[in-house]
Amino acid sequence: MKKEECFYLGRIVSKFSFKGEVLVKLDTDDPESYVGMESVFVEYNKNLIPFFLERCVLHKSDLLRIKFEDVDSEEDADSLMKAGLYLPLSLLPPLEGNKFYFHEVIGFTIVDTSFGEVGVVKGINDSTAQSLFEVDRDGVEIFIPMNDEFIVKVDRNKKQILVQVPDGLIDLYL
Repeated sequence: MKKEECFYLGRIVSKFSFKGEVLVKLDTDDPESYVGMESVFVEYNKNLIPFFLERCVLHKSDLLRIKFEDVDSEEDADSLMKAGLYLPLSLLPPLEGNKFYFHEVIGFTIVDTSFGEVGVVKGINDSTAQSLFEVDRDGVEIFIPMNDEFIVKVDRNKKQILVQVPDGLIDLYL
């Protein structure tokens, strides 16, 4: 399985027991959806390796406690620390309306109701308190907050996101 065919589920953040259990910090708004999974891909030495799960339960609302098959000790779990977990894109439920997955809108054109065509989404910056569209406008990088109030329409057919940002925001970058 190639990384491009998968979505990032979360990262192994710590060991939980001497029997090889680990805790995974999920990158999702709906952690309950992943309870009871049977397998995941673990990023190991820059490759995605399939791992089967013996047990997968919610732990303190936003963590998953996972027991992998054949990971039976703290030493076994040590080799998996900080590894990313991935699932195939085909397992994502389709979203409708103005809801979208971050990976889905890369390459979409951002159009502002006042300014017009702003540029193309090159990435999403979610390392800040407010997630941002990273938009390329002829080599100039423009950051637009991914605020529900700013997003007017997501048009998957046209690969376009219509926004209405405060006056002057886009001009700050030009």
